[in-house]
Amino acid sequence: MRHEDIWRAIDTLAAEHGLSPSGLARRAGLDPTSFNQSKRSAADGKLRWPSSESLAKILAATGARLEDFTALVSGARAMPERAAKGRTRIPLIGLAQAGAEGFFDDGGYPAGAGWDEVELPATADANAYALSISGDSMEPVYRAGDRIVVSPAAPVRVGDRVVARTREGAVMAKELVRRTAGRIELASLNPSYPELRFTTVEIVWMHRIIWASQ
Repeated sequence: MRHEDIWRAIDTLAAEHGLSPSGLARRAGLDPTSFNQSKRSAADGKLRWPSSESLAKILAATGARLEDFTALVSGARAMPERAAKGRTRIPLIGLAQAGAEGFFDDGGYPAGAGWDEVELPATADANAYALSISGDSMEPVYRAGDRIVVSPAAPVRVGDRVVARTREGAVMAKELVRRTAGRIELASLNPSYPELRFTTVEIVWMHRIIWASQ
């Protein structure tokens, strides 16, 4: 089992029940901050793991079986994406705005009153949000003005297009090209831009792009 897979499974389980990770913790009778992004690693970068007791409590609170959770951990079962089945209104801001304070909570979920709303194809992730692309680093796939739908609950694998936030506050849309226990490498789709390399502790959160309006 990998640290990131365990936490991704918790995030996905929460989203399947229309909850944020803090909402899931609250429903299970745990401290609401138990599953916050800041609790997943120590200040020195050492990984923190959820306790078996907390896992047992969230399974009981959601009615999920251990086999269900194991399937989420292994990636055998992922959050269903229903981009062709209905539409819904989700939060929207510009990618250039996203790095400012107040738009996301510690876990990378939309927060605050500065968001607009836009009607886009529905997703099973209750915490999905939309960003309006700016700049040319993702051309020719995404161009300025395109809208992308981002899912905090969707599993992230090498080769996925993602939105990531650094500890310095930069938010960027990139492609995940390499991920190890200590390093994350992100690439722009536009070959004119160099690859970016970070230590894992430099990335606060990273969410998968699941749909784009072009």
